[in-house]
Amino acid sequence: MRNSMKTAALATTLAVLVAFLSAGCRGTEKAEEHAEAEGFAVTAWSAGYEIFAETQPLVAGGVSTSHTHVTILDGFAPMKEGTVAAVLRGGGGEQVFPQHRPKRDGIYSVDIKPAKEGVYDLLFRVTAGGRTEDVAAGKIRVGTAEEPGGLPEEEHADGKGGDAGAVSFLKEQQWRTSFATAAVAEGVWRDSVRGAARVTPAAGGEVLLTASVEATVVPRPWPHVGKDVAAGDTVVKLLPRASTRSLHDLESDAASLAAQEVVARKRVERLGELLRVEAASAAELERARAELLGLEARLAGTRRELEAATTVTSGGGTEIALRAPWAGRVAEVTVSPGQSVAPGTALARLVRLRPVWLHVALRPEDAARATGAVAGLSLRRPSGGEAIVLSAPAVRLVSRAPEVDPRTATVAVLLELDQSATELPLGSALEAEVLLGAENKGVVIPATALVDDAGTPVVYVQTEGESFARREVKVVARQGASAVVDGVAPGERLVTVGGGAIRRASLLSSGAPEGHVH
Repeated sequence: MRNSMKTAALATTLAVLVAFLSAGCRGTEKAEEHAEAEGFAVTAWSAGYEIFAETQPLVAGGVSTSHTHVTILDGFAPMKEGTVAAVLRGGGGEQVFPQHRPKRDGIYSVDIKPAKEGVYDLLFRVTAGGRTEDVAAGKIRVGTAEEPGGLPEEEHADGKGGDAGAVSFLKEQQWRTSFATAAVAEGVWRDSVRGAARVTPAAGGEVLLTASVEATVVPRPWPHVGKDVAAGDTVVKLLPRASTRSLHDLESDAASLAAQEVVARKRVERLGELLRVEAASAAELERARAELLGLEARLAGTRRELEAATTVTSGGGTEIALRAPWAGRVAEVTVSPGQSVAPGTALARLVRLRPVWLHVALRPEDAARATGAVAGLSLRRPSGGEAIVLSAPAVRLVSRAPEVDPRTATVAVLLELDQSATELPLGSALEAEVLLGAENKGVVIPATALVDDAGTPVVYVQTEGESFARREVKVVARQGASAVVDGVAPGERLVTVGGGAIRRASLLSSGAPEGHVH
């Protein structure tokens, strides 16, 4: 009995095992069949949007989901509101499959239900903010259940199926960082020369106001630094000083001279009486009279000086106004309110704001090329930031030094700029690039696209929505906010902002995300 039960149990176990293996084989066949019908991805751009769509195989009469990532290029942000529709255009009409709200910010799950098989033009219609924009995404093939559709064979042949050496940088990563892309294009660039530069006032654009007399600086109006003045405006006022002595000293001197004058007058009167009785000589009387006249003159002068000093101290008197010879700005004040000043004392310095002069130190061989009209100018501050670019009409070559400065081994070239000192503060130290006449053609990209990879300039080219290829480039020239390079071709999609973040992602040895949830 036990043997019969064991035999029955063994038979049951074998039956279950056979069934399991059979099911496993059928599952493998289905998995292989599914693997053959892989989905596809397309990346396309319009003026306002980037579309990255990961789509299941297209089958006539079936439903295929397209996980459509929509990026607003202005700010490179995910679209959070609006409608995205996949459109199949062909056979004399359009099949439109809309999705009105995102599954998550920037990601729309669009269900595509093709009516019949064939090759169609695929585009994505984005409607947001009251505007509609079509983003063309190339050709697409709709197949059958036995042979699902996707990209036509020629699309695969063009290499749009991906790049095995590409760096993955997901949309969620792109949206969280400062990021931007643009199509590579040819442009025109000019020969140029570079050198350190300094901004100064133009000729006649600086004046130093000085005191013409001994005076006191009046507190109002006060020429504070940075004050704008028009031609003829009073910059500073002076109240002339009647004496170099203090009011107390003048009062003491006047009282002393008055007392001496009284004594001298009485002496003259006494000597006159003595002379009548022949008790004094005429010469002695004359000397006394001369002394009296001197004391009277000194007393009168001291009293006039005292009167003038008293008037100044009490706020009276005639003020002298020093006026601006032209419209400008107060650059420096070298006195204080109420300060006593001597003739020739510097009071304030005025500068004209426009134009300004730029002194550029060039290598002798570069200075020899800077002749005639200047085609433009690019200026950079040592602290970095965006370049200041001036066109040809705003730049004039004033002069070129005839000798080399022995201290710097450079030649000074002077340019006049139709630019305000508000934008280019006087005294600023800058890096100047002077554009010359000869034009050249080449691939011109934003300088922000360049990434320093251990001393090698590289850029990142977008091969698909989330895949990027590293390219080493040769920098032919830098001009303002642009660079001329060899190593990328017109029409390729270039990462103009955010290449450094892609480089850091590529250096991650582990833990890098391999995909994302739709």
